[in-house]
Amino acid sequence: MQRFLIIAGVALVLAGLLWPWLSKLPLGRLPGDIIIDRPGLKIYFPITTMVLASLLISLIMWLFRR
Repeated sequence: MQRFLIIAGVALVLAGLLWPWLSKLPLGRLPGDIIIDRPGLKIYFPITTMVLASLLISLIMWLFRR
């Protein structure tokens, strides 16, 4: 558990330091993400982004278990 927390902390620090470049990636605006924009109402369902993030996290966890 300690190793996981240290790795997660380092990953968060790296993501924070790289944020100016990471924010330019098209994540969150992928085809399949549903946006409902009406006057007085904006609903956003990032379905494709969440599937992609889940696959990436699953791959990383699988690699760490090997």
